[in-house]
Parts: sequence; structure tokens; C-alpha cells
Amino acid sequence: MIILGIDPGLANTGWGVVEVVGSHHRCIAYGCISTRADEQLSQRLSVIHSDIASVIERYAPAECAVESVFFGSNAKSAFSTGQARGVALLATAASRIEVAEYSPVQIKNVVTGSGTADKKQVQYMVRALLDLDHEPKPDHCADALAAAICHAALRGRAALERGTQNPARESA
Repeated sequence: MIILGIDPGLANTGWGVVEVVGSHHRCIAYGCISTRADEQLSQRLSVIHSDIASVIERYAPAECAVESVFFGSNAKSAFSTGQARGVALLATAASRIEVAEYSPVQIKNVVTGSGTADKKQVQYMVRALLDLDHEPKPDHCADALAAAICHAALRGRAALERGTQNPARESA
């Protein structure tokens, strides 16, 4: 199975494609979509959307894992990240890819064993888990690959939760 991981951000959206066969994970590709602050917001969002759509077309993932937006003390940053996340989700919806969402703490916990791991720890563990000869850089790429790895580990649980979220819909 091929899983696309996305670490959304307006300035930098990381993406990573991981193939999962049994318990083995293999990195197929990763990259970072960067936009400039001096560009119009609509143009920046369009670039993110079209680049994610191109990744989906090229690698044909079956499922996608997206890091959820962290609402820290900077609401403006969280809002722009949410917009980037929205256009990335739009690209997946157009391709009818199943999407799961994971918090940064969930992803770090699955990949490193600690929900409070720092960026370097995530990069190190992604390198080790995917048997890479280097740490994925920038860190947005490592975060996207980590989201895909997290989804591979938790996807059965995510499917169960999706199936039980709307019991009223099933009985209607």
C-alpha cells in the first residue's frame, strides 16, 4: 500500500510517500512545497493545491495522513496553516483518497515513542524506520514521512473509528 503523508504549512508544506508491505516501510519520495510571503495568498494556496495534486497523480497513493493544525499561541499562524491544510485536503478529495488526521503528539509518539520529541528526534527515527542513508530535510519532509508512518501503524484503528463515528447515519 502507498501512503501519502502531508505536513501542511503556508510557507512550507512537506509531503512524503511511503510504501508499506507487511511491517516493512520504504520511502518512495518526499519533498517540500515552498511559497513566498510576498506572493498573494490565493497564489500560494493554488501552488500548494496543484503541487499536492501532482504528487497524487505521480505516486497514486491509496491513503493519506495529514498532520492536524496545532493551535498554539499564534492564531494567525494556525489560521494560515489551516488554509494550506484545506487546499491539500481538497487535492486528496478530488482524487478520492481516504484521509486520516493525526495530531503532532500522536505522530511523534508512534514514530519516536515520545509525544514530546523534538524535530531532530523525529528526523533521526524517520531515517532509521525507512532505512534511509540521510535524515530527510527540511524537517517538514521528515514530519510528512512521519505522518505516513504513523498512519501505517494506526490505520486499522482509524478505520474502526470512522465506522463508529456516525451510527445514526448507518441506521437511516
